[in-house]
Amino acid sequence: MSGYDDDEAVDFALVVYREENVWRVEEISDDKLHDVDALAAELRRWPGDFGSLGLVSIDEDFFVLARVAGSHVRLLLSDVTAATEWPLARSVLETLELDMPDDEDDQEPAGDLGIVADLGLPAMDMGALLDDEELYPDEALGDIAHKLGFGPLYDDAVGVSA
Repeated sequence: MSGYDDDEAVDFALVVYREENVWRVEEISDDKLHDVDALAAELRRWPGDFGSLGLVSIDEDFFVLARVAGSHVRLLLSDVTAATEWPLARSVLETLELDMPDDEDDQEPAGDLGIVADLGLPAMDMGALLDDEELYPDEALGDIAHKLGFGPLYDDAVGVSA
């Protein structure tokens, strides 16, 4: 079973928040990514006009988008099949009270497609983005970042060349 002991597993983990209308992006350490509770606790530490967003890309395979405001946690997992291998993805499904996928299940998202609708990316557009199977997690999260208005900060944080 895979886990986060492998330094190569976590591509990146970021917290994004907006304070006084200015976007900020910070890195989250890998030890905060074992499950939804640990991730949510870390995200609560960051101030934000709308709470904070967690953007986590794992093994160039899937991503988790988490939004935390106080005790309220909203989640989006890009691929349910990741839960068979990765503890964080499994924790997302458990938190959402969804069944574990089996070997025949297709790659599909789970969770709140409208997680950032109020910030500028409607659920329908998020669904269309997640339907693009050619996109790597960092590319999908990059598209989300650019649509929400913190694209250049995201690009700097993950090392995307201009």
